Amino acid sequence: MALKDVHVSDIPSLDIVQESPCFSNESPCFSNGVELKVPKFVVIGHRAHGMNALQSIDRRMRAIKENSIMSFNAATNFPIDFIEFDVQVTNDDCLVIFHDYFILSQENGIVFEKRITELCLFELLAYGPQREGQKDGKVLDRKTKDGKIVQWEVEKDDPRCTLEEAFLKVEPSLGFKIELKFDDHILYDQDYLAHVLKAILKVVFDLAKDRPIIFSTFQPDVASIIKKLQSSYPVFFLTNEGCEIFEDEKRNSLEEALKLCLENGLQGIVTEIKGVFINPGVVTKIKESEISLITYGSLNIVLEAVYMQHLMGIDGVIVDLVQEITETIANLITSTMVVDEEVLTKGVGKLQLHSKPKFSHLELSFLLKLIPQLIHI
Repeated sequence: MALKDVHVSDIPSLDIVQESPCFSNESPCFSNGVELKVPKFVVIGHRAHGMNALQSIDRRMRAIKENSIMSFNAATNFPIDFIEFDVQVTNDDCLVIFHDYFILSQENGIVFEKRITELCLFELLAYGPQREGQKDGKVLDRKTKDGKIVQWEVEKDDPRCTLEEAFLKVEPSLGFKIELKFDDHILYDQDYLAHVLKAILKVVFDLAKDRPIIFSTFQPDVASIIKKLQSSYPVFFLTNEGCEIFEDEKRNSLEEALKLCLENGLQGIVTEIKGVFINPGVVTKIKESEISLITYGSLNIVLEAVYMQHLMGIDGVIVDLVQEITETIANLITSTMVVDEEVLTKGVGKLQLHSKPKFSHLELSFLLKLIPQLIHI
């Protein structure tokens, strides 16, 4: 059966785009207009069940093909609130879920590199496993961080997929954190950005129903445009907090990210966790501004680092080892819940529970001072 996705020609004009159930703009917490109950500390699966790190000695980082329907559905087996994935547009205006900007493949020892936005949907889907007839498609390679070209081999492979497929084939209660993917090295025309974002919104408004949605992007212009195009779903600005320096100052610090959110009415920030641990005081500024804060990064596979964020009041984490982090964090938070003895002595019929251990201010201050030094080691 041929895959179908929404084309830009199908997009309604802005004045007739409908409203959908949304997160409340009034609260930095993840409360939904349709009485969705989400935990205070949100766990989000990175590229669903977890990203693929092809050179990692940890087999779990190569277990399931990232950003695939198989990966999305595997994540639903664990106590998880959202999955995160990347959306790009093909040359024929179809919306696909794929992280890298380029498709890499080799033929007769020659490496071919093709940009996702230059391929039509049919060409993109020809790489990797095929849905029809269980045939093998073209071999898919990937470039590692050190520049090596390696075959993209995982234990459980799955075909490429479209945004529409994700809505139709994934458990509807699972939230989608949709990263709006645009290349850092390209200067995009505003009309082109609006063109792509309207196509994404068309699919979301048609198919999301009651599914929780968060939009996020590293591009300040994209964040501003998607916020202006709709008011139904929260928009989060992505930043790596100075781990890489960009010409646009808005991308180089959490202070600048906060300023961007306040100026454009954005609801949250997603940041590299190292930046938070190096500059923990910024968390207070963000929370006082009623802006949500979520983190990502390699430290989020370390249980202690994730739990420390829970103590700091961070709203959620994007993680790769979905099973281990979600289950362990849930158990740890539950095991540290204590009964408020004052409530008992007053004879109140219902117990009040605290989901955080009672660390003193001195103990928490010591931990916050220690972590930045550990990161720099």
